[in-house]
Amino acid sequence: MFPALETELKQETLPDPYEDFMHHHLQYYGYFKAQKGNLPNSATHQRIWKTSPRYMLNGSFGEKDDLVSDTLDLGKEMFLWPTCLSSTGHTQVDAVNRDSLMLSSPLLRSRQLLYDELDEVNPRLREPRELFSFFSSQGPLQAPRWPIECEVIKENIHHIEWVPPQPEYFYQPTGDEKLPEIVGEEQGTVVYQLDSVPTEGAYFTSSRIGGKRGIIKELAVTLQGPEDNTLLFESRFESGNLQKAVRVGIYEYELTLRTDLYTDKHTQWFYFRVQNTRKEVTYRFTIVNLLKPKSLYAVGMKPLMYSELDATTYNIGWRRAGHEIKYYKNNMEEGQQSLYCLTWTLQFPHDQDTCFFAHFYPYTYTDLQCYLLSIANNPIQSQFCKLRALCRSLAGNTVYLLTITNPSRTPQEAAAKKAVVLSARVHPGESNGSWIMRGFLDFILSNSPDAQLLRDIFVFKVIPMLNPDGVIVGNYRCSLAGRDLNRHYKTVLKDSFPCIWYTKNMIKRLLEEREVLLYCDFHGHSRKNNIFLYGCNSNSRKHWLHERVFPLMLSKNAPDKFCFDSCNFKVQKCKEGTGRVVMWRMGIINSYTMESTFGGSTLGRKRDTHFTIEDLKSLGYHVCDTILDFCDPDQTKYTQCLQELKELLQQEIHKKFNNFGQDMDLEGNWSDIPLSDIESSTSGSDSSLSDGLPAHLLNIADEVNQKMILKKQKKKRLQTRKQRNEQYQKNYLMRELKLTENNTPGRARFASTLQKQPTFLKNPENSSSSIMRNEKPRLNETQLSGRDKGTSLDPPLTSLVLPKNKEIIQSKKPGFTTSCSPKRSTNSSLGPSPDVKPNWPRTRYPATRKDRTTMVVYPSLHIYTYP
Repeated sequence: MFPALETELKQETLPDPYEDFMHHHLQYYGYFKAQKGNLPNSATHQRIWKTSPRYMLNGSFGEKDDLVSDTLDLGKEMFLWPTCLSSTGHTQVDAVNRDSLMLSSPLLRSRQLLYDELDEVNPRLREPRELFSFFSSQGPLQAPRWPIECEVIKENIHHIEWVPPQPEYFYQPTGDEKLPEIVGEEQGTVVYQLDSVPTEGAYFTSSRIGGKRGIIKELAVTLQGPEDNTLLFESRFESGNLQKAVRVGIYEYELTLRTDLYTDKHTQWFYFRVQNTRKEVTYRFTIVNLLKPKSLYAVGMKPLMYSELDATTYNIGWRRAGHEIKYYKNNMEEGQQSLYCLTWTLQFPHDQDTCFFAHFYPYTYTDLQCYLLSIANNPIQSQFCKLRALCRSLAGNTVYLLTITNPSRTPQEAAAKKAVVLSARVHPGESNGSWIMRGFLDFILSNSPDAQLLRDIFVFKVIPMLNPDGVIVGNYRCSLAGRDLNRHYKTVLKDSFPCIWYTKNMIKRLLEEREVLLYCDFHGHSRKNNIFLYGCNSNSRKHWLHERVFPLMLSKNAPDKFCFDSCNFKVQKCKEGTGRVVMWRMGIINSYTMESTFGGSTLGRKRDTHFTIEDLKSLGYHVCDTILDFCDPDQTKYTQCLQELKELLQQEIHKKFNNFGQDMDLEGNWSDIPLSDIESSTSGSDSSLSDGLPAHLLNIADEVNQKMILKKQKKKRLQTRKQRNEQYQKNYLMRELKLTENNTPGRARFASTLQKQPTFLKNPENSSSSIMRNEKPRLNETQLSGRDKGTSLDPPLTSLVLPKNKEIIQSKKPGFTTSCSPKRSTNSSLGPSPDVKPNWPRTRYPATRKDRTTMVVYPSLHIYTYP
């Protein structure tokens, strides 16, 4: 019937008709100007990732037609590392390495239909693409996308997890540490220099899997023979950021870190590789361009080292190493900016070994993808943990969103659940946040009774890596926009800061659906030891000290890691764009930034020791434990914490007044003092001030703001007849009331008197609350009524009133002495339990767990189906 078609079908391979059609179609309209097989000249960074088949994740059925032929240099690009792929995945990777699709059917069938293995029964429509990223063990994940100017080596970098059998103590300075003078490349020999770094004034334009095209240069020096003991450096892998290495002695090297891409600062994180080592020889490494004047390296923190021979032979992973550690000011300055040096010495454990050095335990984007893939392929965990793509980053990398909750039996039960929002890695160099998040996910996805209870009564929204672009390229604080994302939660530039914009939008919709009990963003801190929280300070008498209860409870559950004295609750103007402040302004009372040290603990049994991976993962368990304590229907713990906080605050006020040489009656109206006047500044935090928008985005921001203003100035929508009638009736009643007042002289005088009433005659409580109206989050009437009815899991407002009877005070110090019932048994292997636990009742929600049919029937609420 169609001779031309029959002749074409006789060929072994056929071109895809859909691709040919789109190719000619786009050429006709001028959107595709390049030849087939080349990158389109007109493509921008927002579109490149859509044209790459690496984005096409396999659907839930796993048909080989899901993988489309690659028109963008397929043979040179890579899927996610083989360590994450099954044998089926490798088969499919091989299947796409060809110029055109093999048509298994003698007919050209629709690309929208899927068939069973027999290829003839039960055809069904293909699921839509580019909506969500579904995970499947039968297909590869998208490999990381890099800016096109970054060179990336092809080797797979993988590290094992390992916990040292003995505590790793802080380095104790002897006072004899050497302070080497900076020699520089003029008198030394450059043995490694990364020349593919963007120049000054450059900004991100486009990305690609594998980064820069072409042959990867060999940056390390060429060895002259087996006797040449020059170290070979490398950092062109995920999260690596060494810029230059200069040999200034036989076994001495000066190292320069690469600044965050498209910036000239933020040098703190480091991660690089060395090869060609010699054992029983003392090496010295000096990083010469650090920017922070203070560091934990000055008080005993050690760098981390990883030996591949130790890992393969003895199963030993990352460990603290180094001697003669010193942090000091550089004798050379870069413009107006002072630089600082970190120097240390060590001996490698083996000859001809491959070793790595890092500021902290690395956790890469690929590590996260492999972990999420294991969750998606777990038949039990995948039932209550749904993985979706929140958005795409600037480079096109997926920002993952996890929704964790047990299925509800009724819509009323689902609507009654409160939400908890957790996120990490908005600052890419703070990998400790990822390890805390890992511990949280390990526990909340386990079969522990406490984990099951949490999933029964909460909906957890988890964003495990907010800034994947920065993590991939080895930045310390910024995204590829060259700015600190944790200063742009107020942004209107969705295309420039997509990760933050979509996160805030998701939480905004979540607040419309249900109450958010807790928001916490996991960070790292380079100048303080221990773990602590930054919160916000509510001066509302209804929520007096409310936001401090959760941190105090957490300090009691993890007394050897978490320090309540280091917590701070002041809201500074320079931090208005941070996640915790913006979420607090949106109405989340318990809004926190969790700061975890890069060093270790100064508390309890872990005093003067470095934190390990397990220490940080255990804190994720303690977060879950504290959420249950915080929401326990038995208000004993909550009331005792409030009383203890009141006493601590009284002591703080008394101390401050003594410092000013004044005296104050603490039994008087001391609670009228704003907490913001008592709280110390958070200027000692590890965060940076906002630099504003990059120069190339200023005009765009002005245009977006003008559009928003014009949108608000548009005329109101025409009212319906019913609305017009109601408005007419209101106006009529107002006129009648005005006429009545005018005809009654006494009443008119009384009304004018009310209008002229002086402000000091008004209710002082109402006055003070109105003053702070714009400075605190407010609860709507539905939330307040829910609390009054006892339908809320949050402690009732009545529990926030401080008790006047002081006989209920058990102790002025952390820890409680009330009679206890034993905590419900849990699987000890799923969650670590500290040696010291607070002595408070642990029986939680007995009715909820033992008999879920007794759950209170809640009013029906609208429930969003996404995310």
